[in-house]
Amino acid sequence: MARIVAQNVSVHLPIFDFNSRSLKKTLLRITTGGRISAESKHVVVEALRDLSFEIDHGDRVGLIGRNGAGKTTLLRTLAGIYRPTSGTVSIEGRVVPLLAVGVGMIEEFSGYDNILAGGLHAGLSRDQVLAQREEIAEFTELGDYLHLPIHVYSAGMRARLSFAIATAVQPDILLIDEGIGAGDAGFAAKARRRVDDLLVRSSIMVIASHDEGWLNSFCNKAMPSEGGHLLYAGPTQEVLEAYHRHLGQ
Repeated sequence: MARIVAQNVSVHLPIFDFNSRSLKKTLLRITTGGRISAESKHVVVEALRDLSFEIDHGDRVGLIGRNGAGKTTLLRTLAGIYRPTSGTVSIEGRVVPLLAVGVGMIEEFSGYDNILAGGLHAGLSRDQVLAQREEIAEFTELGDYLHLPIHVYSAGMRARLSFAIATAVQPDILLIDEGIGAGDAGFAAKARRRVDDLLVRSSIMVIASHDEGWLNSFCNKAMPSEGGHLLYAGPTQEVLEAYHRHLGQ
């Protein structure tokens, strides 16, 4: 069964612009916890700080918090895009991340070539990708553009291709960033149906969202964060009520 265990996880993101005094002063004031290193050579943004939690089979977890609270950083850490600076993340099961559009796509490759590369990167065999290639291509609705290198694509076309590749894999663990987007409004409804289907078939879902109505409908647990810290975790409605009290204070 799928499972996620995080123990004392911190993620520090260095910014090597040590000549910018205004950048240093700004980061020292914001809630993500930027700080100057001991050598004063670079700024370190402490995006996640000492997070520990467990997510088990059947859990649908909503990540809540203000912008800069660390929600997207946590999703990217669970997806393996960021490595913890300290602590450990143990994951059992195949992870499908629906995060930033276009991550991992190769500019000089055609749409079809990116379908193959993306499927292989997600853990599918070459034969599995080829068996699904036409279905993925049809879902994108990009037609002959799939023969062209993606550096000529619009942002919406890239979003369609990226989304179609990511959602072609059967997930054990589904990671969703609410701000992913998937092209124009006409395509968005089709994409939402695909996500709903993935949600039903996944063992675990973790989503970063500001939509409390959606979180109450789909998530059995919630984890609010602030400044990279995990405040608490528990049943969704109880956590939302406690979080609103926290914001009021």
